[in-house]
Amino acid sequence: MNICVIGTGYVGLVTGTCFADFGVNVSCVDKDAGKIDMLKRGEIPIFEPGLKELVAKNVQEQRLTFTTDLGESIKKSLVIFIAVGTPPKDDGSADLSYIEEVARTIARNLNGYKVIVTKSTVPVGTGSLIERIIGKEQDGDHKFDVVSNPEFLREGSAIEDFMRPNRVAIGARSEQAVAIMKDLYSPLYLLETPFVVTDIETAELIKYASNAFLATKISFINEMANICERVGADIHMVAKGMGLDHRIGPKFLHPGPGYGGSCFPKDTSAITKIAKANGYTFRIVEAVIEVNSAQRELMLEKIREMTGGLSGKQIGVLGLTFKPNTDDIRESPALDVVEMLLNEGALVRAFDPAGMENARKIMPYTITYCADAYEVAEGSDALVVLTEWNQFRKLDLARVKTLLKSPKIIDLRNIYDPANMSKLGFEYTSVGRPDKSPQKSHA
Repeated sequence: MNICVIGTGYVGLVTGTCFADFGVNVSCVDKDAGKIDMLKRGEIPIFEPGLKELVAKNVQEQRLTFTTDLGESIKKSLVIFIAVGTPPKDDGSADLSYIEEVARTIARNLNGYKVIVTKSTVPVGTGSLIERIIGKEQDGDHKFDVVSNPEFLREGSAIEDFMRPNRVAIGARSEQAVAIMKDLYSPLYLLETPFVVTDIETAELIKYASNAFLATKISFINEMANICERVGADIHMVAKGMGLDHRIGPKFLHPGPGYGGSCFPKDTSAITKIAKANGYTFRIVEAVIEVNSAQRELMLEKIREMTGGLSGKQIGVLGLTFKPNTDDIRESPALDVVEMLLNEGALVRAFDPAGMENARKIMPYTITYCADAYEVAEGSDALVVLTEWNQFRKLDLARVKTLLKSPKIIDLRNIYDPANMSKLGFEYTSVGRPDKSPQKSHA
């Protein structure tokens, strides 16, 4: 089977590469000639563990190609995946201009029956919009089906998520389209992967509902952490006690500075706009968004309290990406906190294993980017952990202590043990746990 994937961003590149590894002939298309040239050279424009090797393997085996010629790719493919961006507009609703542009291009290049699949996260009704555009603008009378097949990839473990998913959602109006999609995903039948086959509108909503619920868990545990701090309880034990209930589960019950990335902020905002457009107020998700925004301010207050004011202070920052194992800084809570520090007159030294190049493009030049965590600590009045990269968990803390101007650590990802930090002589605070440092003992 020949397929094409339109868009070589995070979703498109992972999707196309993994389908190629399933044995399908895949043409990945992008109008950015520079990005296509980079991919042809074997260079990967995003950081995703294992992706570079998988791309190289499937290019070598001639199942995966990269091109800017969208028309030709459409004509030779049975299935066309749309994986272009749907960025938020100023009002928070999804911008579908790229989707509409692709639909018109597909219409102009239809030369037979096609299955057109939305992989991008799109509002309810987008499948119908694509059907109308193609039906109206195609030159002939070619048959086609539109399918909703939302992605559920986690950055940092996207290949595993594609190869061994929790579920595959397929929304379609015809049995023929469903059969073709099942054939495409046939390797997953060996793993007994659950398939949710439904109508287009329901499939479109599954992705938004999933992300909104996960974001709700994050904001909920952050609210619980804020209560724990006020009553002297330990949020880790609270989360463990909750997570052992199989109806709740332990995932996404980790307190911190809030959620970020390319999905949760955009999708929570979009689902509230979908609700409003249909005469309903999604009060829970609106509260989730509000809590997430306020959590950044609470984290800044922790830093301010530990340092006794921020103006003129040198603050060392560990982590800039919204989560570990990615170079994605979109809507990163770490960057929000850094910006707040700068606005209060702090001098910021920062290190991130993968995100500094992207951060340099958008953050003020006043940030000093360092070679490692130890350079960050050198001469700093306090060290702030903002992203839970594994390498930060294993730092030589005795060395860090000698480098810091003051032995102060604000651990906003709870990667260290308070009792151990106390023994090492640090003034230490984290999120939702009693501090046990010498200067802030609760004894």
